[in-house]
Amino acid sequence: MSKLSRREFIYMMSVLGAAPVFANSHTRMTDTNKLEDYYKLKSFGNVRLLHMTDSHAQLMPVYFREPSVNLGLHGNYGKPPHIVGEKLLDYYGIKGNKRLEYAYSCVNFEKHAKVMGRVGGFSQLKTVIDFLRNNYGKEKTLMLDGGDTWQGSATALYTRGRDMVGAMNLLGVDIAVGHWEFTYKAEEILANVKELDAEFLAQNVFVKEDALMDGAEAYDEDSGLAFKPYTIKKMGNARVAVIGQAFPYTTIANPQRFIPDWTFGIKDEEMQELVDTIRDEEKPDAVIVLSHNGFDVDQKMAEVCTGIDFIMGGHTHDGVPEAVPVKNEEGTTYVCNAGSNGKFLNVLDLDIQNGKIKDFKFTLLPIFSDLVPEDKEMKAYIEKVRLPFIKDLNRTIATTEETLFRRGNFNGSWDQIICDALIDVKGADISLSPGFRWGTTVMPGQDITFDDLMTQTAMTYPETYARDITGQGIKDILEDVADNLFNADPFYQQGGDMVRTGGISYKIDPKAKMGSRISDIQLTKNGKKLQASKSYKVAGWSTVGSKSPGEPVWETVETYLGNVKHIVNLRVDTPDIIGVKNNPGII
Repeated sequence: MSKLSRREFIYMMSVLGAAPVFANSHTRMTDTNKLEDYYKLKSFGNVRLLHMTDSHAQLMPVYFREPSVNLGLHGNYGKPPHIVGEKLLDYYGIKGNKRLEYAYSCVNFEKHAKVMGRVGGFSQLKTVIDFLRNNYGKEKTLMLDGGDTWQGSATALYTRGRDMVGAMNLLGVDIAVGHWEFTYKAEEILANVKELDAEFLAQNVFVKEDALMDGAEAYDEDSGLAFKPYTIKKMGNARVAVIGQAFPYTTIANPQRFIPDWTFGIKDEEMQELVDTIRDEEKPDAVIVLSHNGFDVDQKMAEVCTGIDFIMGGHTHDGVPEAVPVKNEEGTTYVCNAGSNGKFLNVLDLDIQNGKIKDFKFTLLPIFSDLVPEDKEMKAYIEKVRLPFIKDLNRTIATTEETLFRRGNFNGSWDQIICDALIDVKGADISLSPGFRWGTTVMPGQDITFDDLMTQTAMTYPETYARDITGQGIKDILEDVADNLFNADPFYQQGGDMVRTGGISYKIDPKAKMGSRISDIQLTKNGKKLQASKSYKVAGWSTVGSKSPGEPVWETVETYLGNVKHIVNLRVDTPDIIGVKNNPGII
């Protein structure tokens, strides 16, 4: 961490640590409270970049629990963001600061959440963003959205992302990139982009040649680029280049069938060529990449590409309280990430002099909903968006004594409910659920509403299936996903966490070679080992290659929760993880 970044982090700790801890989560700021008491940053530099990512369509404030498991292996061992719990608090020196303990870790989560309430919310975000922008100067401020904004809620699904386009416009987003945005149909995506006030950038999305010949729409027919690759922004006396990087494995991790004419990739060589061209021809004072690669992939991009000053990243939902320096052949590139679900806002202040960045100050601001007055215009918009569906969204379908969350390399409690529902409703032996990171948290004692369920399941390919798969086939699935997650080369990590499982237990050695990580797979109901040649009935959902025949998974889960009625003593099927003793990425 740079000296200035560390100093600003300590300043933020003292400011937010001094914020009152309310007696209950329903206490809010009054109009007499001063927002600047908690969110006014010391003036620095002459260019300000505001950055949020992975909000997953959560317009309302939410609870969100940070992971207990975020393993760092190989070159990422013991490095942010692969540090969790008490070890993270020690690493950043924030133990004892209750607000930042609540923001950055899962330590004492239930206790802190009960007292300090929800985080995020677009009405609160707009208040903070407007304050930071107006306080610094609109002409010197850019608002960046790192993607995964149009998906993750019932209203986003029902409106095909259009509700979030309106929210982004009200928020004043200037530049955006995408990932789950590409899980709508191509014509819907292009229509949303046209409605978006922000520039939608991607240097790594191309239109297939045969589609171009058939008249498919492209930003540039000569290059085949589907979207504008970069933009130059005049900010006061400075000129800043921003390059867009979409999620490179979209058509592998998500269905190609929705966007059959587009191709994706990391395109690091194209990135280097573009950076060089921008540096030579545009002569910017700073080059920023707005990325949805994921943190580890961004770090490798920073190693192999030169000439980039900062990568403002997303996808892996990591709230990292520093701009991480990465050395390359020509200097240093800093990599940042802004968490998820509207919980954080990155603030990057640059001191640009004589055509380059002289220094910077980075702050990851937690958005504590109870400390922030709601913006009236955004609040009215959200109420309007939700009104046609509000009765269904507020419908209670069960209650819980457990904290229900989805975050971490392996099963969370929400994942387990989905897996249990698939087994119960489909009459299966085993269930598989994708290793999605998106999804909010439900606290003990809360009603589980349909709105809550949709934060875990709202997507455009939710259909369920039940089919016979051999024991060897199940092992192959687990091995394939494990390699995707734990491959030593970040460029081969294609997104997501370990597939969630129900009905089985197994051992995993994350550091082993491909094909040798998974062992001792057993049925939990009787402890019998899976036989390679025997077939088992497996239920799942969210098939990428083709549409499954079953009902949407939220119907399956609602049926199950309607029968169970109350979640208590939930058993989460986490694997036996081998070879990770003392790894700071696991509690």
